[in-house]
Amino acid sequence: MTERLDHDVVIVGGGPTGATLGLLLARGGVDALIIDKEADIYPLPRAAHIDHEIVRIFQDLGLADSLSKTWRSSPRYDFLNAQGDVLLRFEGMDKLGPGGWPASNMIHQPSLESLIRDAIADERNVSLETRWAYQSHLQKDDHVEIEISTPDGLLKRRAAFMVGADGARSPVREAAGIVFDDLNFDEPWLVIDTIVHDASRLPDVNLQICDPERPTTCVLMGEGRHRWEFMIKPGETPEQVLDDDFVASLLRPWHVDGAVTLERKAVYRFNARVAKQWRQQRLILAGDAAHQMPPFAGQGLCSGLRDAANLAWKLAAIRSGASEDLLDSYQPEREPNVRAIIAMAMMMGQTVCLTDSEAARQRDASMLAQRASGKAPDGKVSYPDIESGCILAETPGAGSYFPQPVSEAAGTVRFDDVMGAGAWLISRSEPRAPEDKKAGLRSLTLDDPAIRPFHDILDKWLASHAVEAVLVRPDHYVFGSGQPASLREQWRCVVT
Repeated sequence: MTERLDHDVVIVGGGPTGATLGLLLARGGVDALIIDKEADIYPLPRAAHIDHEIVRIFQDLGLADSLSKTWRSSPRYDFLNAQGDVLLRFEGMDKLGPGGWPASNMIHQPSLESLIRDAIADERNVSLETRWAYQSHLQKDDHVEIEISTPDGLLKRRAAFMVGADGARSPVREAAGIVFDDLNFDEPWLVIDTIVHDASRLPDVNLQICDPERPTTCVLMGEGRHRWEFMIKPGETPEQVLDDDFVASLLRPWHVDGAVTLERKAVYRFNARVAKQWRQQRLILAGDAAHQMPPFAGQGLCSGLRDAANLAWKLAAIRSGASEDLLDSYQPEREPNVRAIIAMAMMMGQTVCLTDSEAARQRDASMLAQRASGKAPDGKVSYPDIESGCILAETPGAGSYFPQPVSEAAGTVRFDDVMGAGAWLISRSEPRAPEDKKAGLRSLTLDDPAIRPFHDILDKWLASHAVEAVLVRPDHYVFGSGQPASLREQWRCVVT
């Protein structure tokens, strides 16, 4: 990236995806400017859930412990029919996932965003400008010029790259002429957020009520809140369902009068769409600007933050001299994961959203029969690993998510906190190599005292893949495995 520019990266959109990307870039030595058209964080709840992988990203930023004080966990996620029978169940949601944190965490989005913005304020390499609105951009050979509307008038900023993390309606995407692949899911729902006064009167697990009379979602939220979502029936208008008496009638069967007070009510259309192009020269899309999904899998915010983690280390590598072609791997790595999540969310949504009573009866009979025979598609949620992109695809484990071991021997110690940021080379017995700062690579062997508490787990990973070493990318995905010297050299070819 050329030094004569105003910034290395300009990020349009200061929501969770854009703000997290900016903070990750700053920690990687990249100068980033985040602009957001709003004056402050939206003060009411929106996204409700982050998983263990996302908490691990916040661990990288030193925010996970603070965040953990605000979330709530549900032990399971149940899909019930109108009679209360279990059609589908996902258990163990409060147990540690491969990322080293609870698998499922119900959050309060404004609290999460406040943590990120406080960290940005303390970081030298990133700045956040509010009430700055994207107007247009012009791509040049070696940079992009962005025109921005500010309270003091129009100004221009030049950057090597621009990231559009500006939401589902993304002016950046629209200006670039990038269109969506519409996956044909479009349902209107009423979302009701409440503040909890008596949690003992509320469900303590997350629920989907597959009732053809009124499909309903009921889930925990962070910081003493609870959410209901009600499908809007044909013929009902937003004005009708937002009426306080109508809202009260929907909550009445839950017997929560006095246990909660209304905080927010809003009508949303749940969509499933993926942008056909995530990168256009020096313009990159991330988060809802690149993909939108129904909320039933709780992965909308998670997917945007995975985008941020994927982009951050690549843009940092380019800032340090790597080829810009490294960004060619962004969409091939992320899109299959997003599409699989959307497919899961649509499957869940199609299970919930049946409003034909006969079709619902047939669904119930089929799913209950599956459960009775032990063939129900229950279990833990998982999504595909990286199959192509910046990985050594021919090596065992390449593209898989590398788990974070947690040691309880002397208090809770997580592996990432010992290893630090950047890429890691973990091998069985190669003599310890010095830290390769140019390649951002730390090398350790299994007998190194620093990682002794995790020896057995790491040894098991290497043995299960029959390899001597593994190289883990900064976003915690496996670059490749094999002989340590070869891995080190191939990693240097990518990032230098």
